[in-house]
Amino acid sequence: TRCPRQAWPHVTVRICVPRRCSLGHIADLHSSDTTSLPGFENLTMGYNKYLRPYFGGEPVQIAMSLDIASISSISESDMDYTATIYLRQRWTDPRLVFHGNKSFTLDARLVELLWVPDTYIVESKRSFLHDVTVGNRLIRLFSNGTILYALRITTTVACNMDLSKYPMDTQTCRLQLESWGYDENDVIFTWLRGNDSVHGIEKLRLSQYTVERYYTLVSKSQQETGSYPRLILQFELRRNVLYFILETYVPSTLLVMLSWVSFWITLDSVPARTCIGVTTVLSMTTLMIGSRSSLSKTNCFIKAIDVYLGICFSFIFGALVEYAVAHYSSSQKCAAKAPQEGPANELTKEMEEVNITNILNSSITSYKRKISFTSIEISSDNVNCSGLTMKTHEKIKCVLRNKMHRIIGYFTIQNPSNVDHYSKLLFPLFFMLVNVFYWAYYLYF
Repeated sequence: TRCPRQAWPHVTVRICVPRRCSLGHIADLHSSDTTSLPGFENLTMGYNKYLRPYFGGEPVQIAMSLDIASISSISESDMDYTATIYLRQRWTDPRLVFHGNKSFTLDARLVELLWVPDTYIVESKRSFLHDVTVGNRLIRLFSNGTILYALRITTTVACNMDLSKYPMDTQTCRLQLESWGYDENDVIFTWLRGNDSVHGIEKLRLSQYTVERYYTLVSKSQQETGSYPRLILQFELRRNVLYFILETYVPSTLLVMLSWVSFWITLDSVPARTCIGVTTVLSMTTLMIGSRSSLSKTNCFIKAIDVYLGICFSFIFGALVEYAVAHYSSSQKCAAKAPQEGPANELTKEMEEVNITNILNSSITSYKRKISFTSIEISSDNVNCSGLTMKTHEKIKCVLRNKMHRIIGYFTIQNPSNVDHYSKLLFPLFFMLVNVFYWAYYLYF
């Protein structure tokens, strides 16, 4: 500041008038302990931070590059991911050209005095700039007017996921950068070096995913207010299925195999076979509930793991139903033999109490009853429907009754022990076939 001196009688007053200071405008100071920065005296003469470079002329070209520091979490329930990135933007402002071939790093707080692009992250849910110990921003000024503006940002970005093949899925997520207010007539976004503009993503180590590939795109966003430039970083994440194989697939498969143990236990061991069937069903139910609890907000998806658990549950429940059918058939067969064995037991008791004449009489009587009972069964099962005295509706009922007896006879299990014998072969065979189709479909289609 230059302070003119005015004198009054008996009083000498020095009035100091402050002079307007701006970035790089170093006034001439007469004090011997103040030095000026060469080349910056007239740097911002007439500079207006509210107007973009080349205002009213050609658009400003802004080149960007990214460093992906980390991807801390990928949430299937919220369908988003959280990443920490270093965003670097470069553009040229001819108003800031100065002599020399040096570059100067300025205090980050001086960014308030410069024009900067209004870049924002599309589909961002939450974002913040790091400010420990100071705001993590960088301003570097080059002699040709190029400005490097770097930021450290942590953002949570939406990522629409298709979980129909979970946990054998591959998800495609995007990080999109777009200008908020300046359309393509004002700014043009470009990647600084194409795919090489993105660093660090190939070195990431995620808990459930592996980065398959990534690539950069240049696009435009057509809005009602205009067409805005957009840069896209698209990367594919493949889920590591080994954890789920050990956590879910192997236990569910072992439970299915455990249910087959009941086929080697006799039908008379009701407690043993019932215990195995009920235990495996309850264990499978618990496993299904546990697998869905981690994705409670995405239960609307029918996922690949749900299909496999449903298959396993069906086989386990089928093994329990198989024992119920075999045991019921065995009990029905024993009940059919009981009337035939009953008279024989009575004859044995009578032989101890009556004489030979009574034995013969009782034998003849029981034999006649058997013949009459058999004839009644035969006549009831195969009724002759060709009688001339029968009416038409009675003949129809007779024919339908005979057909029903034949159909029931086809499904009647003659030997219940064969049910377990066939189940020992059919259950493992069908389970292996279903597994082949399951893994082939979800891994290759």
